[in-house]
Amino acid sequence: MAKQNVLVIMMMMMVVVMLPLTQSFKLKAGNWGASFDGENNKETVTNLQFYFHDTLSGRNPSAVRVAQPEDKNKSLLTQFGTIMMADDPLTETSDPKSKMVGRAQGLYGSSCQQEIGLLMTMSYSFTDGPYNGSSFSLIGKNAAMNPIREMPVVGGTGLFRMARGYAIAKTHWFDPTTGDAIVGYNVTLIH
Repeated sequence: MAKQNVLVIMMMMMVVVMLPLTQSFKLKAGNWGASFDGENNKETVTNLQFYFHDTLSGRNPSAVRVAQPEDKNKSLLTQFGTIMMADDPLTETSDPKSKMVGRAQGLYGSSCQQEIGLLMTMSYSFTDGPYNGSSFSLIGKNAAMNPIREMPVVGGTGLFRMARGYAIAKTHWFDPTTGDAIVGYNVTLIH
C-alpha cells in the first residue's frame, strides 16, 4: 500500500513538472511556423519562416506597376516614384512549386532618390495550418540592395491580433532583367 502511494505521488509530481513544458509550446505549422508563450505568459511569441515570390514578368505577374513618374529618365536608376501593387504567393521553401502558406498583398513604391529603397505596405495573410485566416501587417523601408533588411510589423488579425515585431528579409534570388525576386522572410511576432 505504501509503495502504491509513493508511486502515485511520484506520477503526480511528474505531471506537475511536465505540464508547463507542454503548455509553453502552443502551435506548430509544418516547417514554417511555431508559437510559444512569452516571458510573462500573457503574450505569445511566434516565429515564421517563409519565401515571398515577387514576379513582374510573364503572362501572370504577381506584381504590376500602377503609377510611375512623368519623367522616367530622372529616376532611371532608383525608379523613384514608381508604385507597384502586389498579390505575391508565400511558400514554405524557396521553390515556387513548394507548399503555399499564404499571400502578401498590398503595395510597394520606390521612395528613395539616392538608393534603391522601397516603402512596403503589405498584409501577409496565411492560408495554411493553425495560422489559416490570420495575417500581420508590415509597413516600412526595404533597402532592397542590402543583403539583409529589417522591417517593422505594425499589427495583425486572427491569431496575430495586435501583433508587433519585425521581419528580416534576405534576397534568395533576383533576376535584374525582369525584376523577379524570391525573398526569404524570418518574422518574429509578439501578440
